[in-house]
Amino acid sequence: MAPPHRIVSNMSARVAIIHDWLNGMRGGEKVLEVICELFPDAPVFTLFHEPARLSATLRAARVVASPLNRIAWLRRRYRMLLPILPRLMERFDLRGFDAVISSSHCVAKGAIPRPGAPHVCYCHSPMRYVWDLYDTYRAQARGLSRAALPLFRRRLQRWDVATAPRVSHFIANSRHIAAKIQRYYGREAAVVPPPVDCAFYQPGAGPLGDYYLVCSALVPYKRVDLAIAACRRLERHLIVAGDGPDRGRLERLGDGGVIEFTTGWVSDERLRTLYGGCRALLFPGEEDFGITPLEAMACGRPVIAYRKGGALETVVEGRTGLFFDEQTPEAMAAAIERFEAMAFDPAMARARAVEFDRPAFREKLSREIYRSLGFAP
Repeated sequence: MAPPHRIVSNMSARVAIIHDWLNGMRGGEKVLEVICELFPDAPVFTLFHEPARLSATLRAARVVASPLNRIAWLRRRYRMLLPILPRLMERFDLRGFDAVISSSHCVAKGAIPRPGAPHVCYCHSPMRYVWDLYDTYRAQARGLSRAALPLFRRRLQRWDVATAPRVSHFIANSRHIAAKIQRYYGREAAVVPPPVDCAFYQPGAGPLGDYYLVCSALVPYKRVDLAIAACRRLERHLIVAGDGPDRGRLERLGDGGVIEFTTGWVSDERLRTLYGGCRALLFPGEEDFGITPLEAMACGRPVIAYRKGGALETVVEGRTGLFFDEQTPEAMAAAIERFEAMAFDPAMARARAVEFDRPAFREKLSREIYRSLGFAP
């Protein structure tokens, strides 16, 4: 149980926002956008910051980055610094703030608020690199990272558990993550699923293309390799939209004509077009929640997903998509063939996404944060 925290009683209180790193627009950053809108005067403390890869809302935020952000080559290799990231996060001086709101999937929840200050953590996941996805990361790590991870795993796990009492109130992005928070930290969490911007993501006016789509950070646990292998097996055109440290390996796996990679960062406008024209979004990883299925459904497109994790809370089998049960190319290829024998109603997919629309998320999140901090809404 977290220790008692002083309740913040008025909206003039100074609030600090904490986020692990800011180098792209994924589901966590969509949540952060809303937090920044709720507290527009609050600075954002983050380890690494690449404003060119962010939305206008986040580019406008007042960002305080760690000293290592000044070293350009480290900004793209921050994962190799995992053993020292806790210490970097703890070095942020938050003594001048009456309340802390963190958006955490790694170390942001371990920021140190001043004594008695409430700390609300929107938890995308406990530190996945050292818990349930440790084997996946270690198997595909290289060089010093592969050698060092086993040496630091226990220490990082202990730190992750020991810093949970710094949080006065947890908000989870899914029931799946709320269960992990209970398992690892012994804490209850409210559940507020992330938002999808249905005003922006809408069905396209053009004809459907003859391609499947993966939209993902190119990191091992996303299992983009499964989608590549399945589409190569079936000779189906696959577009991979995203970037990340696993790109080189995935490009080698996809070398053969039917796999296409987008170049670098993909704008929201380009992504909306890709969603609207795809046969279906392929979602092969076990996700904490996963915002891309909802973005695809908002564009009227169905989803083929692995039957585990957050996808179970968004995709409705037989109505907005279907599932496969094993993370193998064979199982995913069979699901694609099954999908091609079925028909899906774009309006049904859209209606499901609207249940997670951004205004509803903003209202639920603000209510939960204000209640936790003692603010009047």
